[in-house]
Amino acid sequence: MKIPLLDLKAQYLTIKDEIDAAIRRVVESQHFILGPDVQVLEQNIAVYCGVKYAVGVSSGTDALLVSLMALDVGPGDEVIIPTYSFFATAGVVARLFATPVFVDVDPDTFNIDPSKIESAITEKTKAIIPVHLFGQCADMDPIREIARKHGLYIIEDAAQSLGAEYKGKRAGSMGHLGCFSFFPSKNLGGFGDGGMVVTNYTDLYEKVKNMRVHGSKPKYYHKIIGGNFRLDTLQAAILNVKFSYLEEWSQKRRENAAFYDLNLAGTEAVKSGWIKLPKAIYKYSEDKNHHIYNQYTLTVESRNRLREYLKENGIGTEIYYPVPLHLQECFAPLGYKKGDLPVSEICSEKALSIPIYPELLEEQKSIISKKIADFFSTL
Repeated sequence: MKIPLLDLKAQYLTIKDEIDAAIRRVVESQHFILGPDVQVLEQNIAVYCGVKYAVGVSSGTDALLVSLMALDVGPGDEVIIPTYSFFATAGVVARLFATPVFVDVDPDTFNIDPSKIESAITEKTKAIIPVHLFGQCADMDPIREIARKHGLYIIEDAAQSLGAEYKGKRAGSMGHLGCFSFFPSKNLGGFGDGGMVVTNYTDLYEKVKNMRVHGSKPKYYHKIIGGNFRLDTLQAAILNVKFSYLEEWSQKRRENAAFYDLNLAGTEAVKSGWIKLPKAIYKYSEDKNHHIYNQYTLTVESRNRLREYLKENGIGTEIYYPVPLHLQECFAPLGYKKGDLPVSEICSEKALSIPIYPELLEEQKSIISKKIADFFSTL
């Protein structure tokens, strides 16, 4: 049995009629940029995240980029980010000729370690971008306190964590701006690129909304410079259909994670320390926090050998991320070297994500768990 890392076709087939009808409606309307569908999605996401405003944009990367632009981040500024993240988190900073300052992560959550932030702050620091990686929020209370103390902006990179909660607050609602991605592999994914910026600040909302259309207000009159950051109507229509299923899908992801937790915890691989299971630090039932498991990521000794074994048995996996940002060749001029941020370097060497998508069958989860256990029983 072939088990892909993600089966988007399986999801599509469960809502095919609704998706096809939404696409036909947009095609027949011949309205393809912004419009009422985008406005509905913005309202849905704003209410869902518990914020005042949401602005649909062209991608998760552009959500981060336009957020930095709205805060006037530019040459001479520094932005603190975790080194263990998707490239966009750092790339958008560098594109504005600001400097990314890399900080190590917590080994249990893969998220930025708040205890490492303050020592990275200088007189040039303008913002912090905590990343809510794999579906779990970063530890925001100490991050917000550090930002308040030093007068820094917070942009939440919540690309993988729409619906995750931290002490009763939804991802994206705890900083000055929050950024989401609707890339197809996300828990709420479109049929192409798309993103969203959320905020509680009226001035930032107006600025981001203006910037997504080249800074034009009114049309053809430009007081500021923005970009082409508009969300397609077609993507918004598809996402509005999917949005009604988001909570159901997130619950299925948590159930699948619980299955793996239960079925792998008693194996020799876990008992012997060959595998460390992902840890949901903040339990929803206790602290009104929850993980939405956009990925289920193991920390594995002999990671590459296990991945090859699972591939041979038809099971898809992914390595997020094989090279931490501070060791990427394009950032070599910043002067970081191997060993500077050791936890992230270990994560890059040992992290392995296995299938967690909502449509996984019980049989498939059982096969995955068994094959992982079988691999380590032969060592």
